[in-house]
Amino acid sequence: MVCKSWGKAVMGPYCWIEIDIDEWSRNCKPEIVDRMLRLLIDRSCGSPRKLCVSGLSGEESILFIANHAKSLQTLRLPRSEINDSIVEKVSGMLSTITVLDLSYCINIGAQALEAIGRHCKFLTSLRRIMHPLEVIDKLSQDDEALAIANTMPQLKQLEIAYLLVNTASVTEILKNCKQLEFLDVRGCWNVNLDEKVVKKFPELKVVGPLVVDCYDMNGWDNCSDYSSSSGYLAWDFVAGEIDDDFADEILDDFWEDEHPMDDVEMWFYDDLNAVDEGYDWPQSP
Repeated sequence: MVCKSWGKAVMGPYCWIEIDIDEWSRNCKPEIVDRMLRLLIDRSCGSPRKLCVSGLSGEESILFIANHAKSLQTLRLPRSEINDSIVEKVSGMLSTITVLDLSYCINIGAQALEAIGRHCKFLTSLRRIMHPLEVIDKLSQDDEALAIANTMPQLKQLEIAYLLVNTASVTEILKNCKQLEFLDVRGCWNVNLDEKVVKKFPELKVVGPLVVDCYDMNGWDNCSDYSSSSGYLAWDFVAGEIDDDFADEILDDFWEDEHPMDDVEMWFYDDLNAVDEGYDWPQSP
């Protein structure tokens, strides 16, 4: 129930150049996220420049993005259940990407990063932050750092906090990524960059490996799976294209019979990101 002018505008693609459902998707079931994602990309007529969504559940979602959003410049897919194989399949269809976030994607590795580096020649910003508990059983992720060094020479911003890398592999990144302006190695305890090496790159700002603030938790430990905020309310304007069953799923998702109100536990958190606060990120074109 909106005015005709606004209703007409919302039905067109120009309101959907940037699609950011990251926070909303953290609190929803994967099948609901997938349906909303498809609805919004269809609404954009395949022309979004920015897409941010958390926790994609499988191959079909990323294939849909690659096939129907080929003009993407910014793609953020934290916590997604994607693997090396699917990334290799779609990276060639995402060649326009300049900003990419694959943080907390535990099923990908050097193979996926190499494929991205080979195909995404315009990539200037990569975010590959891990949760400390997710890498506790790994011996090393130096192969990921070397994949970045060997295939992504145009990088200007790189965040690899808590990746299990050493000084040698990070030094390779510095040698090969000569345009690098910002490097986040917080929590990379095996990295010890010599001041003489860093001074060779006067435009470079390095954060870490010492952690002097909270790493970007993005809700992993400081909030429950179901937040007390009504994130889906921002999407009421698409209700006209959602069938009644889907609408009921969204609106009733938090109030299942097996979770009565007297058992509800509410958590509140601040999504801290000290890096973003301390660095003036350039805007995507």
